[in-house]
Parts: sequence; structure tokens; C-alpha cells
Amino acid sequence: MRFFITTAAAVAWSLFSGTTTEASTLTPPVLPLIVRNPYLSTWLASARDPPWSKWPMFWTGQEVGFSVMAAVPQSDFVYPLLGRPHDSLLPPHADDGYNVTFPTYLGAQYDASTTNLTYLIPAPPTYAPSTKPLEVVLSFLSPITPTSTLRQSLPASYLTVHVKGNFDVVIYVDVNGQWVSGDRGSQVIWDLDHSEYTSSDLQHSQNSEAGEGMKTWKVKRETEQLLTEFNDRAEWGTLHFSAPSDVRHESGTSALIRQRFARTGTLQDTMDDTYRSIMDEEPVFAFAKSFKLNASTSSSESVSDSVIFTIAHIQDPVVQYASARGLTFMKPLWASWFPSEEAMLKFHFLDYANAAELATNYSSQLAIDAFKSGAEDYVDIVALSARQAMGATSFSGTPDNPILFLKEISSNGNFQTVDVIFPSFPFFLYTNPRWLAYLLEPLLEHMLSGQYPNRYTMHDLGYHFPNATGHADGNDEYMPVEECGDILIMGLALINSLKYDTGVDAGSIWSSMGADTIDPHPDSSAFALTSLSVQDGISYLDDSWGGSTKGVDQAKKWVEKSYRLWKQWTGYLVDFSLEPQNQLSTDDFAGWLALQTNLALKGIIGIKAMSEIAELVGNTEDAKHFRNISEVYITKWEEFGMSRDGTHAKLAYHWYGSWTTLYNLYADSLLCFHLDGPDAASSPSSHLTGGPQKPIKPHPGKSGFVPHHIYKIQSDWYYAVRQKYGLPLDSRHLYTKTDWEFFAAAVTSKKVREEILESVALWVNETSTGMCLMFEKDLNRLLMNGLDRPFTDLHKTEEDGGFPGPNFFARPVVGGHFAFLTLGRACGGKAMDGLAFLDEMETKVVGGKQALEHTWSEEL
Repeated sequence: MRFFITTAAAVAWSLFSGTTTEASTLTPPVLPLIVRNPYLSTWLASARDPPWSKWPMFWTGQEVGFSVMAAVPQSDFVYPLLGRPHDSLLPPHADDGYNVTFPTYLGAQYDASTTNLTYLIPAPPTYAPSTKPLEVVLSFLSPITPTSTLRQSLPASYLTVHVKGNFDVVIYVDVNGQWVSGDRGSQVIWDLDHSEYTSSDLQHSQNSEAGEGMKTWKVKRETEQLLTEFNDRAEWGTLHFSAPSDVRHESGTSALIRQRFARTGTLQDTMDDTYRSIMDEEPVFAFAKSFKLNASTSSSESVSDSVIFTIAHIQDPVVQYASARGLTFMKPLWASWFPSEEAMLKFHFLDYANAAELATNYSSQLAIDAFKSGAEDYVDIVALSARQAMGATSFSGTPDNPILFLKEISSNGNFQTVDVIFPSFPFFLYTNPRWLAYLLEPLLEHMLSGQYPNRYTMHDLGYHFPNATGHADGNDEYMPVEECGDILIMGLALINSLKYDTGVDAGSIWSSMGADTIDPHPDSSAFALTSLSVQDGISYLDDSWGGSTKGVDQAKKWVEKSYRLWKQWTGYLVDFSLEPQNQLSTDDFAGWLALQTNLALKGIIGIKAMSEIAELVGNTEDAKHFRNISEVYITKWEEFGMSRDGTHAKLAYHWYGSWTTLYNLYADSLLCFHLDGPDAASSPSSHLTGGPQKPIKPHPGKSGFVPHHIYKIQSDWYYAVRQKYGLPLDSRHLYTKTDWEFFAAAVTSKKVREEILESVALWVNETSTGMCLMFEKDLNRLLMNGLDRPFTDLHKTEEDGGFPGPNFFARPVVGGHFAFLTLGRACGGKAMDGLAFLDEMETKVVGGKQALEHTWSEEL
């Protein structure tokens, strides 16, 4: 990142610049600013335009009151930097005492945790013409800290304002009540807290300029509506907007405060205590920081300074959850470590240097790995995806049994959707596999308690977040093969991530860091957070994730507790995955379909995964049984699912002339099944449906579980059918799902992978996710049209590259963009070596458009 000014970020840049381009290369239409969980999710709208062209927005597109201005005391100029505070200042009048003008905007740069907006402000007229402009950087840090779950659990982010120049400047920041309600008519109340630091507060801080304390605006609904949403916004909880105690503050009507600041360059340290609704003489809550950079108009020496603000949105409880003990109000995970909100907020404020260092370490390594496994554009794609993937989650539980809850953002709001966790899981495997375990934990606990009646895995924990009330009637969305295959694949992937000998072999580079301890208590989670440690002066770091005998012990403890479920789900797949009945897959927007080739493959790989899960806990009979069945099934699957000319997989066994992206092939490689050598087929088990069968001979020259030639023909096919903006999902429509696109591309030849990546990068740069039309159920919600949205995962591959309907955005499934990275570290780093055969021969060009036409006219 070019403009990261803090020490930690300077380290990031020194690493980043050695392997990648000098700055962010992609220009998405929306950028993350403050993104921590489903309710603290603020984005820069129209990111290709100056940041003062629109208000920042919530992920739905609803405006959020968040403005930043700069005033130069030696002149009467005020400069809007973020949002539209100048709407309160224009048009100017002769007696206003100020002039509104706009700075030079140098653009945005970003990495996985940070978005920086950089501006130049000209020197006052009284300075020499040669005086350099003042540089201002607004640095928004929502840190991703894979070595510190405690820090990741905090519902808070940083805004650091950096200034560099030789004339004075005052920075003004305000927020409004839209942070705490989706209803502009909601009554809000507020207060200002002053907190002094104690020696205990400063114990873990590396902030040498912490000052004496902090001040915090606290804003909430007058009447909170517990566990209720309006326009996807939480209608309970409190916004905490904090600053150092030496900044000035003021609350009151937005226009009056902004106009007075523009005239005087300061705030009055007063509070308007007339509580009212969000847009009734719009109350705002402001801070202003004065920077004395140089008192001399003749000096040319530049001085640097900065100020930190923090924004937190705290809900307690975070959700309600039908746990084993019944419907429970779940507290936030951070509450186990901090006795009060104030204690947590002070820790977070003083911990900036540590959080920035840990986030920088992650972003730097991510950039290095992404460049190695993709290209310059891939560095930016995964950087854009990281905060979005985490932004759908909320940490809960206790250190003995941590839990990570997830909202299916934008598509329907389901709670803990299995087939949304699945496309996201490459991000979690690469970043911190324990977070994947915490995502699966509430599903396992709920189903172990007997609250779900079906034989297959549940689709979700509840119809709408934040209420995980379950489906006691079993009438959740019907995706039985999908969900069973998903959870079995993720289960084995999680087990594999625990099994490594050295840090070099670990599936996540951060897994081996931390203390090598395990909680021996039988009732605690296999992945408890009870052994946090201090390293290099940074406290509250996780213990190591697996490794050696510890990893095997953790894996066994985890599986043994829920083994009957894993076996039950696999039994369902044995009965129904080879020839799936009419049902939905994860791509439910495409409709019901029987005999789906890609869905059947997922189920069969799930059966194969269970054979290894059984082997882990010493159940050799189950292991042999499920391995034999999977071998029989994969041979029959090839017979049923491949086209007659042998060039591609069909969308459905009976749909001749169709084709599909075989993205579930990714699981075969991720679980290291593709590394298996040629093996004779075992006799099928007598438990197979339809009675005893004769052994089926393997494909001549078969290597791997899914034969290698399947990989080759699919890679060639993708090369032929790729469109301007990517690889279509299947032959029914010219639209793609970017998560599955990256799953599929990860197991193609290098040439095909690069071309698909180029198409995605072109789409990011050329199109807008704002071409959507959403009709909301609530009559009070406005029709939203023409607004940009965060990263979508469903878009057209031709025309304008826009939404095909339905309109998905800000969903955590962009974690699937990490598919290349996760595969690069899988199997002890050997997974990609096992795909080298794809590059051993020239990519077969099937014939471009002609090949496409052939698929529609293939003879029956």
C-alpha cells in the first residue's frame, strides 16, 4: 500500500513492494471502511468518485451519517473529505465567514484490513507559493488478526487521520443516529463518557502517546427492540464513538454544528440534551482535532502527526440460539475477557499499535501468497474479499466453547446457512481454521441435542439472523445432498488442517504460532481459547492450531463427540447421492433439478471424506465400508455424468447438450484425494442400495479418486466457454458465481486459471454492482435503484456484467476467492504439485464459439 503511514503499515509496504505492484490495481465501485460484523458494516459508496460525492453506506445501500472535514485556520477555507457535510454549508453567502472548496483527491488504496483515502490541501494564501500542499490520509482499519481471536471478536474499528505538512489544520468528524437503527424515524438518546486511563489499562498498550484518557459518544435507540432488525439494521445495541480526551466535542443539529465549525475551526465542548428522532433536526455527534504543524509561514519543513478515533457497535446479547440447553440469549465472546463495555473499549483504543501490527502481518503475507498463486489482480481480489467474509460473522460463546455466528447477508438473512459457510470456507482455512470450527459448532450442538428431526444435515439454524430458533418441524430449505456433502467435506478439511509436523506444512501459515497446549477438560471444546499467551510484547494471542500429536488429539476429541452425526449424514449420501432426486443445490436461484452431475460429485466426495474421518477415530470397518462405496460410485458417476463425446460434464445426467462448471471437483484436490495413486476398485459393500453388484473395474490408467482426465477435459472446456466477464455457472444462463468460479479455476491449468482471473479483474474494473432493483417486503422501505453495493458473487458474464436477479452483495461467500491460496497450502503444500499434469500438455482449444454452439445441438 502506497499511503500507509503508520509504522506497522510501513513494514507491510516494504514486504508488499518486493513482490507485487506499487499500489492497488483494481478499482471496485465500493470499498470497505468500517466492517466488523453484520451490523457494523459501513462502506464507501461510488468509490471511483471522490469520497465527498456520496454519503457512506450500510451494506444494503442505505446512507449512514459519517462525515469528515478539514479546516485551515490561516484561511477561511473548509474542505469536505468524506460524506456530504457540505450540503449543510452550501450555497455560501457573503457573511458566512467561510468558503467551501474541495481538496485534490489522490485516490484509495487498500489491503485486507485497511482502506486509505489520500488528499492534498493547498497552503493558505499567506504562505509562499512554493509551499507544498498538506497531505491528509484517512486510514480505516478493521483488523483481521488470525493469531488473536480475542481481538477479532471485538465489534470495533479504527479511523486514524494522518496529516503531513507545514501549516496548521483542524480535522472534524461526526456521526449520526443512522448507525443504530434502520428507521430514520427512530427516537435516539445519547451521552458523552469521559474515561481516565489506569495503570492496568496501559499495561498492554504500546501507544506512547495514549494521553490521560478518552471520551466517547454513546448513542442508542430510546426504546431498544431486542433481537429485531429493520432494513437489516440492528434495532438494539449502542454506538460508541471514541477519541482522545484532548480533542474537542459537540453534539447538536448537523447544519448548525458544521456551519459553526466552518466559521471558527473548533467545537464548543457542549452537548445538546434534547433527545429526538434521527432526522428531526438531525442530531450529530462530533469531534475536532487541531494539528499545530508549523507556526512559521516561512518554514518549508513538513511535520507529521495523527489522531485515532474508534467506532464500536455493541450488542449484548448478540443473538438468541436454540442450544442444547434450550433457547439462549448469547453474550458476545469478548465479554468473557472484559468486565465491562468501558474496559473493552479502552483496551481496543489503546491496542491500536498491536492490532495494526497483527493485521499488517496478515495483509503482507496474503499479498505475497496471492501474487505467487495468481497475479497482481488476485492480490487485490482477495484483499477486497477478506473484510467482507468476516463482516457476516459475530463471535459468541465462552473461551471454553467459542462460537462464531454467521448471517446469510442479502440473499435471505438465514442464520448459519451450511451452503453459505461452505463457499466461504477457503478463507477460514487459509486465515484461521479454528474460526471454521467455531462456525460449525452451533450446528453440531443443535443437531446433537435432537432438535432437528431429519436424517440429513439442516440447511440453517433459523429463518433469519439474529434468531437461531432452529427447525423443529424439519421444514428448512430442502438441500439434503448439498448440505450433507458440504459439512462432510468441511469436516475432513478441518481435520486435515490440524495434522502437520512443522509450520511449513500447516494449512494456515499462522497455525503453528502460539503455545503448544490443549485444554484437558472433557467438557470443553477441542478448540478452547483458555491458553492465551504473550509473544513479542503482544498479549492475548491464541495457542497453536493442531500440529503433531496435539493436532491428532484435537481432531479425535472433536470427531468422537459427534461421530454418530457424521455417520448418519454419510448414510444418507450412500442412499441418495449417486442419483440425486429432484432437489435444490446451493445454487437455489437456478431452480430444482434432478440428477445434477455436480451435486452428485459433492455427495460422493463426502462419502469418501467420511472414510477418512472414520479412520481417524479407529473405526476401520466404517472406513472400509464408505471407501468401497465411494470408489464404486465415482466410477458410475463418470459413466452417468460425462458427455457422450467425452469433452465435458453435463449439467444433469439426462440433460444431453448441457454443460456445467464442475466446481465440486475442488474438494477432491483440497482433501488430497487427487494424490492417490492408481488403485484397484474394491468390491462394493452389501449395504449398497439395489442389492449386491459385481465389482466395477476402474478406468484404465485411473489415478486419483476422481480420474485425472476429468480435470483435463474440464479445464479445456472452461477455456472454450469463458465469456468476457468470467466463466458461466452452466449452460442455462450467461451468469456466474464468483465463489464457484474460483473453486473451478483453482483446479485448471495455469493458462486457464490466468484467463479466468483476467476476466474477473476486468469485471471488477469495468462494471458497477449498482445496477440493481430491489423490492423490499416492508412497505416503509424505499425502492433502491442505481446505488453501488459491496462485492457481489452473482453477475452476468456478458452485457453490462450487472445483477441477473436475484441481487446478491456483501455476502461472505467471497471467501471462496481464497480457493487458490488454500489449495496452495493443502496436503502439506503438495496439492498443487498433484495438479501438475494439467500443465504438461498444451491446453486443448475446443473451438471457442463453435464449441458453445455444439453443446446446444449435441445429438441425443
